[in-house]
Amino acid sequence: MRIISRLFESEDSYRRKRTQKSPKHLDSTDSATSSPLSEATGSSSLHSSLSLQTLPSVPSLQKIPSETFAVTVSHSVTSSFKLRERSLPVTCLAVNGGYLFAVSGHEVSIYDRDMCAHLDSFNGHDPFSGSVKSVGFSGDKIFTAHQDGKIGVWKLTAKNGYKQLTTLPTLNDRLRRFALPKNYVQVRRHRKCLWIEHADAVSALAVNNGFIYSVSWDKTLKIWRASDLRCKESIKAHDDAVNAVAVSANGTVYTGSADRRIRVWAKPADSKRHELVATLEKHKSAVNALALNDDGSVLFSGSCDRSILVWEREDSSNYMTVRGALRGHDKAILSLFNVSDLLISGSADRTVRIWRRGIDGSYSCLEVLSGHTKPVKSLAAVKDSESDGVVSIVSGSLDGEVKCWKVSVTKPDNYSIYKDLVL
Repeated sequence: MRIISRLFESEDSYRRKRTQKSPKHLDSTDSATSSPLSEATGSSSLHSSLSLQTLPSVPSLQKIPSETFAVTVSHSVTSSFKLRERSLPVTCLAVNGGYLFAVSGHEVSIYDRDMCAHLDSFNGHDPFSGSVKSVGFSGDKIFTAHQDGKIGVWKLTAKNGYKQLTTLPTLNDRLRRFALPKNYVQVRRHRKCLWIEHADAVSALAVNNGFIYSVSWDKTLKIWRASDLRCKESIKAHDDAVNAVAVSANGTVYTGSADRRIRVWAKPADSKRHELVATLEKHKSAVNALALNDDGSVLFSGSCDRSILVWEREDSSNYMTVRGALRGHDKAILSLFNVSDLLISGSADRTVRIWRRGIDGSYSCLEVLSGHTKPVKSLAAVKDSESDGVVSIVSGSLDGEVKCWKVSVTKPDNYSIYKDLVL
């Protein structure tokens, strides 16, 4: 039986109807707060017997450089707090400017990102929409993806704080289409709905260049225009629930699904609709998380098969090929986040790992962050522009706790010599 990402949300009564066998958790203890790369990537942690058994046909991209060129890494927990008294799972984290948006259940809490001080909350009085799965930002609007298949649209007002403007699809969009039979699609044996509606939980959102991209457990990808909040496209994207979406700066869309596939969508110059341009098939289990590097040339995908695959674009095409795998987590990969040259991964094994790409294209696990008592479901990170090599990481777990970390990566004095030798 495939274990998909939905099994880690057992707090939702809706998902209890579709129970799956839940993985056991590993015990974890706090790691040391300072270690060189050679220590942080010890063979016992990087090459567990479980991880080595995954995707044997995909080569490993991991490399432990000699201690001469080791990068020194230190980390500390700057803050740790529970979002709600009942310790409901943290289902989503997002950073927008100086604010951290953290979600537990159906309530969205806003914190000062630097001080981790609680500032405000919204959607706390609407439990009927179900838990919030994802948060996105476009201009002055905030978009929240809900379990009931709706997308909430919010705005910060001077008088009333965070106010809900509408939900997607909007009432006007529904009225324009409800009378025509051609606007309805079959979603279950005895149920039809408008093609602009999601028929199941909205699992993830991505925002790019004035458009909102939403994916759902109903197997579809929908594209919304942020300016007038209208649904422009609906695509039957996969054969099973869609769990993740990522969009590059040029508008290429990547969707990851419980059907073990990643699909690539692009809009040709002479077309008004996105078309399928590639299907990436290497994972052996459900794809739970996707992340792109800054220029969109590298895609990272995390799966229940415990591996993170690294895909790279060939020349200027939309096609990507797998370069290799990053192994180390002992259980499913639940979240990925790319910041600068660092990839951050969260897993059901209760740990957060920090990976760094080397000059030669290999990757090293710089550090393992331990301390959560349940799977790490969500991540957010920001590079401190005023401090070279300092990254602020926020991790949210199904234990209901949010941890804020400061990670410092210091390159050795002879790093530039090593770089010249490699190049």
